[in-house]
Amino acid sequence: MVLSQSSRNTTQELTIEGITEPTILCYFQSLNAGEFDATANLFANDGVMHPPFESGIVGPEAIASYLKKEAVDIKVYPREGISETLEEGVIQFQVTGKAQTSWCGVNVLWQFVLNQQGEILYTKIKLLASPQELLKMRRG
Repeated sequence: MVLSQSSRNTTQELTIEGITEPTILCYFQSLNAGEFDATANLFANDGVMHPPFESGIVGPEAIASYLKKEAVDIKVYPREGISETLEEGVIQFQVTGKAQTSWCGVNVLWQFVLNQQGEILYTKIKLLASPQELLKMRRG
């Protein structure tokens, strides 16, 4: 997956210590660029995104719709990650970093599972904050 020069410039050559998987890098770059259709298209047809405070969102179309509604003012700053190959060539990634909105910043753990084709089967976004901080963030 090759990113255009303009995408690279907007994300300032995103690097995540320990992660070289193009799908994971493209996930964060497209998310930060507001290219939510591109982000969603990284998911398998039955791929699931599990954001904080939400049930699983299934499929690229539903994920794109969710991101266009909920992720407009979010910037993500992944720092480092690890990967582990599971059965049948499925790879699990864990990436830590920070997410910033116009009203708060919080440490985050992203968990990804990719199939052999490099499509996202599952991602879970966990906020690493105290219960009090989480209550302040929850938008009723």
